[in-house]
Amino acid sequence: MNSPPRVAFFTDTYDEINGVALTSRQFEAFARRRGYPFLCVRGGDETVIGEQNVILKRGPFSFGLDRGLMLDPFLCRHYLRVKAMVRRFQPDVIHVVSPGDVSELGVVYAIGQKIPLVISWHTNLHEFGEMRLRRALRTLPEGLRNGICRVSESLMLAIVTGFYRFGRLLFAPNQELIDMLARRTGRPTRLMSRGIDTNLFHPSKRRVMDGVFRMGFVGRITPEKSVRLFAKVEQALAARGMNHFRFLIVGDGSEREWLRQNLSHADLPGILRGEELAAAYANMDLFLFPSRTDTFGNVVQEAMASGAPPIVTDAGGPKFIVQDGISGCVTHSDDEFVERTVELMQDGARLSKMREAGLQQVACASWDRVFEDVYEGYRIMR
Repeated sequence: MNSPPRVAFFTDTYDEINGVALTSRQFEAFARRRGYPFLCVRGGDETVIGEQNVILKRGPFSFGLDRGLMLDPFLCRHYLRVKAMVRRFQPDVIHVVSPGDVSELGVVYAIGQKIPLVISWHTNLHEFGEMRLRRALRTLPEGLRNGICRVSESLMLAIVTGFYRFGRLLFAPNQELIDMLARRTGRPTRLMSRGIDTNLFHPSKRRVMDGVFRMGFVGRITPEKSVRLFAKVEQALAARGMNHFRFLIVGDGSEREWLRQNLSHADLPGILRGEELAAAYANMDLFLFPSRTDTFGNVVQEAMASGAPPIVTDAGGPKFIVQDGISGCVTHSDDEFVERTVELMQDGARLSKMREAGLQQVACASWDRVFEDVYEGYRIMR
């Protein structure tokens, strides 16, 4: 068949500030631009049943998985109305994004109606869970804590990959995750990368020219992002007598107050969107992303498009974005992360070369190309 498949897309996050929500919004926008039949089912503040969108209100027993990200254990109460709407839409494919409350409705419908199910991997839930458990058990002896956390992470990964076995086709944002999912589930797994809006994120959006060196971060300010490493960066710079700098840390989360109290050179404007976010990126001279749990790192591409070379870790997806030593740095330890930051702050020529390489690298990273590949996967599956 040459006609595009009819896709019912179930996403657990849409309006929030995170990479999954951004991808979900961009995916729906792509389908609408192309005129593809696309039904988007998501959570929200009020229940709205439309021809192209189904928004499900989460109830009073919802709880927060993260700042602004909720899960309703009783969202199944909406199943009959969702079932009626999806049946009217007559999808060829059900696509869900995670083992979340909205996605689970899509899985139940797909299995019950024998409709091909696609599942995309966006978040390393097992790593998030391990880090938060480790933090909760910090008073235990190190050996005992490490053992409990290893068992917990292994069990969580087994549970999550068990969920992904329901899919006929899987998507993942980097090669490590593609290999892991294919090995653990036996399901065909394809790349689902991320795009970038280079009209919005661009060096021309810079607003400050005061000579202050700005190191930036954008994202959830939470433990799994390893943001406390910024304090070590500040200490290393102070030890070298370097004080003409600022941290620009955009976002919100449980670690924000800790950073406010422990950094002397930091601006924390909270969550920014649109042109304000674009200007914040463009005002950065260097982008610091110490997370070891991100599966891709949309913010890394956005920083590169804005002219801020990134320093990332060798864990997770960002290392696949950054060309080490060319468009940024991939570091293998906290100490190396700190040292590369200090070095680049002192080497304007090298920083400028990385900036130009990054701009060239992201020039072709369009969202349309990402979702064209997703639709190609649908067609092959059919």
